[in-house]
Amino acid sequence: MDARAQAFLRLLKIMDELREQCPWDKKQTIESIRHLTIEETFELSDAILKNDLNEVKKELGDILLHIVFYSRIASETNAFNIKDVIDTLCDKLIYRHPHIYGNVKADDEEQVKKNWEQLKQKEKDGNKSVLAGVPNSMPALLKAYRIQEKARAVGFDWEEPEQVYAKVKEELQEFEIEVKNGDEKKAEKEFGDVLFSLINYARFLGINPEDALEHTNKKFIKRFGYMEEKVKEKGKQISDCKLEELDKYWNEAKNL
Repeated sequence: MDARAQAFLRLLKIMDELREQCPWDKKQTIESIRHLTIEETFELSDAILKNDLNEVKKELGDILLHIVFYSRIASETNAFNIKDVIDTLCDKLIYRHPHIYGNVKADDEEQVKKNWEQLKQKEKDGNKSVLAGVPNSMPALLKAYRIQEKARAVGFDWEEPEQVYAKVKEELQEFEIEVKNGDEKKAEKEFGDVLFSLINYARFLGINPEDALEHTNKKFIKRFGYMEEKVKEKGKQISDCKLEELDKYWNEAKNL
């Protein structure tokens, strides 16, 4: 037997034993482990951004555990089992890759994406919106990115990055007008338009805005931590320091 298959069967056996014997595992439901799955997904994301492949391996294992856990729970009411999950996935992958398993041609990544979205629409019999597959609970930045990707896949998109950047500048001007007018509600709407257009521009440049923002978050945290340490060495609190002193430490951190 293939070593990969052996490892997977071992996992299934352990899951069965835990579900039958462990007091905690026996109590869990699909609903009760949902929040843990979300947490594990974020931990995987952190490991990927750190490029810590050993940690990525561990976090992938945790997510695989959750997939097996959900499947085991569902099998107890004959809703579905792990075989159904895998078979459904395999069937979907074969169906959505006709350039591999059929006669469709796809010479580049962009064509593959378009084919994928078109096939998804056929699966829905055309009864749902192109954007229906974007989860409502997805964080707003990621949701905007996925909305734009899906719209592009069906041909609704700008043609050149310059056009998108012009839209960014237009939205910024409209935002500035509402800020000057003192209309908070309109300013909020225009700010949303600014963010949406910036995300769109990043997409055109091949930049994932979620990753870019998270890298900046981590950079800010690192520099702020350096600043806190320097202030602590002086026996003070940040709130006791003047902005000029904090700027000095901040600039030091930038040069590290």
